Amino acid sequence: MQTAGWEEEFREYVVARGPSLLRAARQLTGHPLDAEDLLQNALTKTYQAWDRIEDHGALDGYVRRAMVNINISQWRRRKLEEYPSDELPEMTITESVACGDVHERLEQALSELPERMRAAIVLRYYEDMTEPEIARTLGISVGTVKSTVSRAMAKLRGALGIPAQSPRP
Repeated sequence: MQTAGWEEEFREYVVARGPSLLRAARQLTGHPLDAEDLLQNALTKTYQAWDRIEDHGALDGYVRRAMVNINISQWRRRKLEEYPSDELPEMTITESVACGDVHERLEQALSELPERMRAAIVLRYYEDMTEPEIARTLGISVGTVKSTVSRAMAKLRGALGIPAQSPRP
């Protein structure tokens, strides 16, 4: 049974960390309303486990892990509606792009990544987590994190029309 002290402590945590957690949820889902639902579900799980969480300094990690797990469970249940094609769409590259346009194109390209790639990119570059932290959060090996982030970055570069990086001498 939850006590009034726990409820107040939980409320203070949500008020303080909610906006940051919502940004992470937005990057995981790609949609603002889905992000709100995802964060709400993760916070519900956190509230239910509040008395069992020993290290309240690691709450962000607990909530992020819950968001990733819930998101993975949701996309596993979805039916795949994409089919391969023999023809690639034409890519247009504009020379001068406003900063807002770049941000919009990046958001669009990020939303088109597969779920695991998007999660790895969000955790690495938006949440500034290390590869071992990402591996623990996603429940995969560090090598898989490295290859997933590398492939995701290549897809993002392609979607944004950025030339591939040349190997260093």
